[in-house]
Amino acid sequence: MNQLEQLKQYTTVVADTGDFQAIKAYTPRDATTNPSLILKAVQKAEYKHVLEKAVKDTAGKSIDETIDHLLIAFGLQILNEIPGRVSTETDARLSFDTEATVAKGRQLIALYEAAGVSRERVLIKIASTWEGIRAAEILEKEGIRCNMTLLFSLAQAIACAEAGAQLISPFVGRIYDWYKAKTGQEIFGADDPGVLSVKKIYTYYRKFGYKTEVMGASFRNTSQILELAGCDLLTISPDLLQKLADTNSVITRKLSAEMAASSDLEKISMNEKIFRFQLNEDAMATEKLAEGIRAFCADTVKLEQMIAALR
Repeated sequence: MNQLEQLKQYTTVVADTGDFQAIKAYTPRDATTNPSLILKAVQKAEYKHVLEKAVKDTAGKSIDETIDHLLIAFGLQILNEIPGRVSTETDARLSFDTEATVAKGRQLIALYEAAGVSRERVLIKIASTWEGIRAAEILEKEGIRCNMTLLFSLAQAIACAEAGAQLISPFVGRIYDWYKAKTGQEIFGADDPGVLSVKKIYTYYRKFGYKTEVMGASFRNTSQILELAGCDLLTISPDLLQKLADTNSVITRKLSAEMAASSDLEKISMNEKIFRFQLNEDAMATEKLAEGIRAFCADTVKLEQMIAALR
């Protein structure tokens, strides 16, 4: 078996793309999208018609509504190609507004349900701010499952699990990027700081019995992926999926609930004060969370400009 086939024995493979043609090629169970991936997709000639249709179908409505319809259009196409779930992201500009995030999550689910898709097949992506986590807590109680994104620290992960979030997406590659920029060193394999962060979160969850799923995300190379074989899920870009498919060397499982049981990690009872202090003490997590929100906001604005130009 190639490495992609081997990985699927230990971990649920998720496609990290808005390109549903690429999704079809790698047969993942789930797929994730975000504003940057949707923006990238609609700039391709083969997907321009999806954007044009969303604009036409929402004539006379707000640009926000057009974007919602565009996100759902991509989600519906992706769901035609996979057996599992699609992740659709809320507007990053709502990252510090609990009520608005809840309202947006409900709107997106309503659009999916109106199109005949059950909410069990959708994950609403929300930034892992304190306010975003509180929004997820409310949505989860309504049966709206959440994927907590832009997650860079154990404090964020614990708060998400205690809120009952369905899934978290710790960003391996962006953690690696930060340490590489700070130290000037490229760290590969088991010592990669992004890999170590996800291993710690996974171990904490399994040791203390949290049901929240861990999905490593934002990979820079296949080494990071293979070091997390056994993680609940891994969301992988098409280029790295291809590299795995092209390689036949043997991989081994690196994470399991049995391995986590012997950990010496101690349980932390999270509240807002502890969350904010621990996040503040973690310069990498603080900087990457803020940077990620700004980047997703900027790409949403670019998408709005494309829509405005078509009206």
